[in-house]
Amino acid sequence: MPETPRFLEVDRLIHEPARLAILAVLSSCRSADFVFLHNITGLSKGNLSVQISRLEDAGLVFVEKVIEKKKTRTTVSLTKHGTNAVKRYWDTMDKIKKRTRSELMQRIVSSEV
Repeated sequence: MPETPRFLEVDRLIHEPARLAILAVLSSCRSADFVFLHNITGLSKGNLSVQISRLEDAGLVFVEKVIEKKKTRTTVSLTKHGTNAVKRYWDTMDKIKKRTRSELMQRIVSSEV
């Protein structure tokens, strides 16, 4: 039986490490401001800004900019689409993990025969 590519179903937009870090943080809270995301992810401000823009362009996050005391405060939150996409991503990763574990067990059993 031909072997099928294993990771074609992984959402590459989410799988990129910087974006995955941002989405993981946002999935654990209602929203986060830019400074918090910068501190928790360890990304440079420029990289964080670019990755947030990519996620916003894809409709995964909502970005709100408010001026407070003459400074702009940027807050980021997951959209409903983003929440669903993150859930699908983790479901896919679990499926790959289970499939890999199952295939590994089959190889172990077949090598013992």
